[in-house]
Formats: sequence, structure tokens, C-alpha cells
Amino acid sequence: MPHPPWHPESLANRLPFLRARGALTSATRAWFTAQGYTEVETPCLVPVPGMEVHLHAFHSDFVPHLGAGTRRTLWLRTSPELALKRLLVAGAGPVFELARVWRNGEVSPRHAPEFTMLEWYRPGLAFAGMMDEAEAYIRAVCPALVAHQGTDCDLSKPFERLSMAEAFARHCNGLDILATEGDTQRLHAAATAAGLPPRAEEEWEDLFFRLLLERIEPQLGRGRATFLTHWPTPQAALARRDPADPRAALRFELFVAGLELANAFDELTDPAEQRCRFEHDVAERRRIHGAEGWDVDEDFLQALQHGMPSGSGIALGFDRLAMLAAGARSIEDVQWLPFAGS
Repeated sequence: MPHPPWHPESLANRLPFLRARGALTSATRAWFTAQGYTEVETPCLVPVPGMEVHLHAFHSDFVPHLGAGTRRTLWLRTSPELALKRLLVAGAGPVFELARVWRNGEVSPRHAPEFTMLEWYRPGLAFAGMMDEAEAYIRAVCPALVAHQGTDCDLSKPFERLSMAEAFARHCNGLDILATEGDTQRLHAAATAAGLPPRAEEEWEDLFFRLLLERIEPQLGRGRATFLTHWPTPQAALARRDPADPRAALRFELFVAGLELANAFDELTDPAEQRCRFEHDVAERRRIHGAEGWDVDEDFLQALQHGMPSGSGIALGFDRLAMLAAGARSIEDVQWLPFAGS
């Protein structure tokens, strides 16, 4: 039987990975400070934890007993994104945060219900510039050669930039994913023609993600890191549309040694379009998960109405980066006291 996390032998086994994580944290703070970023702290307990449809959040009741206040439900954030963008509206300039975040029900060698997210936002930085910056940061703080579960990645090689349309064409037998955007029948027909028969109950999003997970993601980040870019607009609720092709949004994910490491947007600043997307996401969450959940973040929309500068932002799983930097096999190896329920 394995020892509990507090056992001296258990900690001794994790200690080399944890020391590597500490060095990574110090190097991260030094790198962002040198790039002109300000480190900030934003609230963990919030009225709206995030707008991602498929994430589950932890909640608590605020019960006033000192001073003023109204009893209400609050949530542990799934990301600091909405708070950091409020700071952009306020004029904070380039900011980063090593943020503790929570996602209910996520436990695996790559997932924990409580973990650290590194997020950074730079006003005026375009989509391609954020890829340049992410690549420079990863190279600055990680060994040149990293690996995970037998998949090697040479970070000295230029990172691949692969659009979602190119990825589907390459790995799904020529399927034109953007031509099917949001149309279940059209995607079913295209998948059938490509020899990838859909399941009868699959909606557009279900089939899109199954093909992405089964056919595309296993091919990414092998040998060299990969940016998967230009996602279908329905899959990028907080990203600006591509001016060259509005069927795609300016979103990318970063894959290193087979690990999904980061997710980034060229930020949407139009409050009217953002409201439409939020309302769609709230309706989808209720359709999928029932009544449980939260409403549109009205305060965030007010901030957008006030005016957020154009720019880009990225969320990077810091525990996963620590796994790569330290050569750890599991997220528990790089956490001082791993999740008690695992």
C-alpha cells in the first residue's frame, strides 16, 4: 500500500521534483519581470468562476455576520481570466499571475481539482506575438529536451504552428472542419465521406471533440512543440474572430511532449458580441448540466463596455510545465501535498 502524502518516504520521493518546481517558479517570476510584466493577485472566491461550458466548479455560501452584505452563492475560480481582464480595463498594463484554481471532479495523472495556473496578458500584443512570447518563455525556463510518457520534445526546434483546418485535413482524411461550423448534419456528412463515421447521438461539438481527441491531439507536440491555432469560432468564446476568415477565432493551444500545456486568445473586446457568446454558453451549460451553474458575468461585460485594450492573453498549466521541467510522471509528483481524495 502506498504511503500517504505526508509520510516522510512519500515526500522524499517527491522532493527532487518539488525542488525543480521551486526553481521553475523563481525563473518564471524573473523572466516576466524582465519582460515588463507586473505580478498581481486576484480573488479566488468570485460570483462567476469562468464561462467554459464543460467545467464544473466548487461553490460556497457567503453568509454575512460582520458588517454589511447579502447572502449569496460564490464560487472558487476555474481561472483568473475574467479578473485579470478587468485589470487591463483599469490600466494595469502587462500582468501575470501564478493563480491557484479549482475544477471539480478532475483527477488523473495530468489533472487535479486544485492546481496552479500561470496566466499573462499584454495589451497591444497580437496573436502571433503571443506565440512568440510563449515560445521564448518555455525555452527560457525548461531544459532543451523534455519528455512525458515516452514522448520526446526538442524545445530548441522552432515550434510548429498548425491551424485547426490544416490539422483536420491532415489527420482526418481531408475533412474541411470550418465548412461544417456548428452544423451537425454537415459535419456528419463530411465525416462519413472522410471514412470517419459519426455516432447517431453526436451533436457538432461532440463529434468535433471526439475527432480532435482521437485523431489530432495524439499527433501533436511530438519531436517539437506545436501551436494548434485558428479554432472554429464556437470553440473560442473569449477570442476575437480572424479578420481573414470569421469562421475561425484567434485561439491557440500549445502541446509539448504530448501534453496540452496552454490555451491563448487574441482577446475579444466587443461587449455586444461577448454578451451573445456568454448567453449561448450559459444556455449550453444548462442544457448539458441542468440548472446547476451560474449566469452571465454582468460586471465583466460592464468592464468591456468601459473599454478593454486590444491584446492577447494565455493560460498555462503550471503543474504540467513543472512535470516537464522536472521529468515527473504525475501531477502529484510536483505538488507538496496532493489531493487528499486521490
